[in-house]
This record gives sequence, C-alpha cells and structure tokens, in this order.
Amino acid sequence: MTFLEVTMTSSARHGLFSGMFARGGATPEVSDAAWLAAMLDVEAALATAQAKAGLVPWEAASAVREACEPEHFDLAELGRAAVPTGNPVIPLVAALRERVGPEVRRFVHYGATSQDVNDTASMLVASRALAPLTADLSACAGACARLAVEHRDTVMAGRTILQHAVPITFGLKAAGWLSAVNHGLAGLSDLQLPVQYGGAAGTLAVLRGRGHEVLPYLAAELELVEPVLPWHTDRTPIARLACALGTAAGTLGKIATDVKLLSQPEVAEAAEASAPGRGGSSTMPHKRNPVGAMSALACVQRVPGLVATALGGMLHEHERAAGLWQAEWETLSDLLRLTGSAAAWLREALEGMTVDAGRMRANLGATRGLMMAEHVVVKLGGAPRARTLVDAACARAADGGDTLRETLLADPEVDLTPGEVDAALDPTGYLGSAEAFVDRALRAHTDRP
Repeated sequence: MTFLEVTMTSSARHGLFSGMFARGGATPEVSDAAWLAAMLDVEAALATAQAKAGLVPWEAASAVREACEPEHFDLAELGRAAVPTGNPVIPLVAALRERVGPEVRRFVHYGATSQDVNDTASMLVASRALAPLTADLSACAGACARLAVEHRDTVMAGRTILQHAVPITFGLKAAGWLSAVNHGLAGLSDLQLPVQYGGAAGTLAVLRGRGHEVLPYLAAELELVEPVLPWHTDRTPIARLACALGTAAGTLGKIATDVKLLSQPEVAEAAEASAPGRGGSSTMPHKRNPVGAMSALACVQRVPGLVATALGGMLHEHERAAGLWQAEWETLSDLLRLTGSAAAWLREALEGMTVDAGRMRANLGATRGLMMAEHVVVKLGGAPRARTLVDAACARAADGGDTLRETLLADPEVDLTPGEVDAALDPTGYLGSAEAFVDRALRAHTDRP
C-alpha cells in the first residue's frame, strides 16, 4: 500500500464509532490524508496551468509537480504548524518551497492565496468523495427498482399518520423510494464544482493582467469547472453542495424509517438480511434489530445541522472571511462522510431485504375491513348521505368489535347486496393507478441520464 492508502485506512476506519459513521467509499476520500493529497494536486495543477499559459517555465512546473507527493509531508507536523496561522496551506506551501529548492521557490503557489488552494482542494475532495457516494446511491435505486418490479402487485396497507389508510402495493412504496433516490442523484449530478484562483483579493494582480488566462487550464487539469470569476466570498458552490447532500441524506432517512417500521414484529412485513451476530442485543437473545436502517438514520440525523452550518457560513465579509470560511472545512468532510455512510448502510439493507407478502395481506385485515370504508362510500354513490351511512357503520364496527362487512349487511339503509359489499371490501379492487405509477417510476429510472 502507498503512504496515502495506509494513512487513509488507519485514520478513517479504526475509530470506536467509525463502523457506523465512517462506512462506505466516501470516508477515505475526506480524510486528512485525502485533503493533503488534494492540496498538493492543486499546487501541482496550478504550476502546470501557469506553464501552459506561458507564465511559468516548464522546468519549474515539472519540479513543483515532482515535489507534490504526499509521502514527503508530515500530516501531524502540518497540523501543528497550522495553529499559529489558522490555515494548513501556509505551512504546506512553506514546506513545498523548501522541497523544490531556491531556483524554483518563487514559482510555487505563484499568484495564489491560501484560500485558492483550500477552496479548490475542497471541490476536489468533494468530487472524489461523490464518486463512491453516488455509486452507493445508484445501487439503492437499483434495489428499489427490483423491489418495485417484484412486488408490483403485492397488496399491503397504506398508512397515513401511522394508521391504516387505504390499500396500496409494496411495489408502489418501493417506486416512491426509487423516485426520491433518483431526485437525490440528479441533485448531486447537477452540481458545479469550480476551481478557485483569485489571489489576495480576487484580482490576481501579481500576474499583471494575465491571471484569468490560467483558469481554463487549471480547471482542465483538475477536471473541475471554470468559474466566471473568483468566488472567495460567494459561497454558492459550498451551499449548493451542502443542500444536495442534505436532500439525498433526507431521502435515505425516509426510506430507513420505513424499513425500521416495516420490520417491527407486530408489522413484520419486511426485514433486513440476517447474519450471525447482526442485529443482536447485549441482553436479549431473540432480538433482530434493523441495523442497516438504524445506522443510516444515525448518520442522517447529524446532517441537517451541518447543512445549516454551511448555509450560515455564506455571510462572508468583504473579500475574505474570518471564521466563516474556516468553519466549512470539517463541515464539508462530515457531510460527505455521513451521507456516504448512510448510503452504504441503506444499500446493504435494501439489497438484502426480504418481503413477506403473506404478512402484508394478513395485516390488511387488522382493522376488520375498516380500511375499505372509502371504497364503500364510492360504491354507495359518493354523496354526503353515503358518507354519513358509512361513518355510522364504521363507528358501530369499531365500538362493537364487529367487521365492517357484518355491520353493513345489518344496516337496512345500506343498499348493497352481499356480493357488492364483498367487492367493496376487496383491497385488490381499490388500488387506483398504483400499477401505472409503478410503471412510470420504472420508466423514469430507466430513462435517466
């Protein structure tokens, strides 16, 4: 393993709580080692871009690039040296200048300010972390699509305000998950992650009117977006990234909430995959806790506050902020890590999920037919008089413990034959456009870019 791989592994994956909050491929991409690698990549790319613009000799650019290897730098020492200046780029640039030698030093970090390197590194870190994060999100979408196809016609109780509402299909529920995940993916794929290069106050004055020529070369070197102008105090790129991550995390949390509720023993309509030791309790041998959903929710629970920090940090003063910009560094890493972890946990839960269609059908009868009351109103013509009759029948059934069928048949004012009552109380006959909506969601999923 390389120095960077070893450092990432040791620092990001072996903490007491990292098994829950540092899961998935995004985690190593936001480690301290990953940030260092990104900063060095920016310095190397900057020298190369300036050489392409004819502002720096190619020999100097090559020397800077050769010196920008992470194993040449001590993370802990850079962290200590950053304390007096409040910025890790300052000691990093000093160390890099020492490494290249006196004849090249003036071309290191040429025309840049520390925020140029840190902001561009943040975009590079985000770009690299988003690759495994979106891969896990895409896998979640694939699992939802599979469930929607397999259970397109599996009838279950729809629940509103945690109570039985009207029948739906599990395929429709999974299609709803699928659509929401795809919205989250679209939000992340639409992000513009720009390079930053503006110098001391956004003018690149050191380069005597040619600084703007470097931007397209720098963006191409790092495979980031070329901005119209430096964005030192326009934190829109950070805010949009934070909001897109927050939206994706919220969707993951919604699905995880459904999974944990469906897995309750008194519901038992779905369950995560079991394995020795998974979901166990320290005291209760029988427990099978929904670990994937639970862990995804634990990650998601921490995300809204981080999004708020990013949005609150948009209030930068003048041409450079004191405190607000610096607050973004760990906030951004945490957002990427936690959203990525939630995606990895939910992917595992969805891909291993088992669905009990028989239990879903059995649970439809938990309210003794009351779930179908709306359909009975429809069968009676839908007028206010029909609603009054069915309201009264439901009340009598609920109070007396009878089925809605018995109550309706005993009411002389209900003008329905036994066969018509049975048809009105059949959940499979009151699914509306559920199948069409499932098909629409699946087509949208297949047609997405």
